[in-house]
Amino acid sequence: MVPTRARPGSRSVGAPATTTFLAAAVAMFVFTGLGDASNQWFQDLAQFNQAVAAGQWWRIFTVVLLHASFSHLLFNMWALWALGPQIERGVGTGPFVGLYIASAGVGGAFAFHLGGILDAGVGASGAIFGIFGVWLSWAFHRRGTATGRAMLGQLGFLLLINAALPILIPNISWQAHLGGLLCGLLIGEAWDRIKGANAVQMRTAVTFVVAVAAVVSVLI
Repeated sequence: MVPTRARPGSRSVGAPATTTFLAAAVAMFVFTGLGDASNQWFQDLAQFNQAVAAGQWWRIFTVVLLHASFSHLLFNMWALWALGPQIERGVGTGPFVGLYIASAGVGGAFAFHLGGILDAGVGASGAIFGIFGVWLSWAFHRRGTATGRAMLGQLGFLLLINAALPILIPNISWQAHLGGLLCGLLIGEAWDRIKGANAVQMRTAVTFVVAVAAVVSVLI
């Protein structure tokens, strides 16, 4: 399992999920009045910890569709576009979709358990940090090669920018960043050990188990 590079001008080739996630986030930013917190879509999909505690567990996932500002959206989608296609082509679209959803869920669960009951958050940062986690796993295992060192350098730059976002933009959760990153690391390590003809199905199954665990954790 290694990242692959697209031909110049063809980054989206072989990465339909990455493109879909990006388009959905942009569309929802428009539909919510450019991040207007009073918009009904915003109210229905944002992660309000009180609502999650009341049983609305799906908010730990739907939060990825919302962004508080154009800069918030820009940074997250830039990171998704920079790393997502290579990971999706490397493991397959099914596992990549699972990674995005599971990382969002774990990030949301961390924000729920480590945040306050009155906390509210928006953004795809949990899912994005899950992508960072897989990338870090890949780069670490290849750190002795030129490719691995280049991967670490690219990731370090993106992490530095995204780590600063909670300071610059309100309602972004460091807890979600941490949860997403740990989720991506866990999934990346598991993926690296899965080989054989059923690898795509098994990698997808791993992400499903992690996503279910995130849901269970906010329900108990």
